Amino acid sequence: MNILLITNEQNIIETFGEKLILLRETDELSYCDYNEAPDIVFADKPDIVIIHEHNDKSKTINLIKYIKTQIDSVILLINKYDRDFILNAYDEGIDDYFSATADPSEISIRTVNCIKKESLKKKIKQYQNYLKQYEIFDKQTGVIADKSAKILNDRELSLYNYTDGALMVISPDEEGKVKYSAEKLIQAIKKSVRFSDVITHGGAAKIFIMISEGSIPAAVKILEKIKTELNGAISIKAGICPITSDKFMTLEKNALCALSESMLGNQEFAIFTENSVLNDESWLEEPKEKNYKLFRAAFNKKLEKVIAPVFYRLQKSWEEKLFNTKVEQYTDETQSLFRLTNPKQTSLLKIVYPGFAKVIVYITHEGLDSPENAEISLPLNQISTKEITKIVEHFIKEFKSTIE
Repeated sequence: MNILLITNEQNIIETFGEKLILLRETDELSYCDYNEAPDIVFADKPDIVIIHEHNDKSKTINLIKYIKTQIDSVILLINKYDRDFILNAYDEGIDDYFSATADPSEISIRTVNCIKKESLKKKIKQYQNYLKQYEIFDKQTGVIADKSAKILNDRELSLYNYTDGALMVISPDEEGKVKYSAEKLIQAIKKSVRFSDVITHGGAAKIFIMISEGSIPAAVKILEKIKTELNGAISIKAGICPITSDKFMTLEKNALCALSESMLGNQEFAIFTENSVLNDESWLEEPKEKNYKLFRAAFNKKLEKVIAPVFYRLQKSWEEKLFNTKVEQYTDETQSLFRLTNPKQTSLLKIVYPGFAKVIVYITHEGLDSPENAEISLPLNQISTKEITKIVEHFIKEFKSTIE
């Protein structure tokens, strides 16, 4: 194990070697100053770097940032306790710290612990490379890939207690898509979550975080930390749901429903509750009198609270699952469109309000071997999240049958 001590003070060099005891015969300790450090770290790649604080603490923080791009294990050596300085160093990735006046046993124990951690990190990195090779982990970001998320999260839910947990899905909003970087967002998330929280890709620039404990308040706190880490680089929205099921697919739908509400309502985040679903499906009674304005107002509310969120959620859910297919959806005061376009097939679902107590759903498939076109008359009081989702998902299933 090669250990490099970086310091500008000769007295530290003269005394530190005597304090660092209990090292193995194969372990080596070398020294350099701040000016030499970047080149030596880059060329020699020591296993552990111990950085003695500089009179200008910002130089120490900047050097830690650089070293962490080259190696994993860093220990901070301080002259005097400074809470903010130490916290800043931890934010940049140090493993531990000790004082120059600490007892030799403490210095050695902390260094030996870091050596053990370094060996463990190497083993973990080896396993991570295997997981990336078999596409269980995403190669760019190092978190669980979309294709493996359901299986691994279902297993996580079955093995561990998540009764006080929450699922949060994060996605860039329309403005955030312009500057979106998966690596940048994942880096901010990793700095904000706990070790026990599980991060997975969700496709279409969505990241899921399964939070082990603390439920909704913990999720909100983590979201605030992520936004602080991003510092305005990417604007994001979030959907949060409590963990009330051991099936990830159920939780995924609930979180995506909340994300849709967040996007459509231009809120930082939205929280899914069972009551909100019941309200979506039963809050509006059909007007008793035959009055076009009343029916029009009733339809507009259904459009805002039910149809538009379902269309948006299903677009986000399917746009990366359908190979070589463009998924579009559009809603205005007269009609709602959901279109799927593939070189082999174009299919359109259109909801039109002709007046009074019903809407018409037109389903049109173009291309060879297309399913039968359909026309569905749907009473206004039957427009619900569940019913619209069922119709659109059946439409998507028919479309898939023509391109697979």
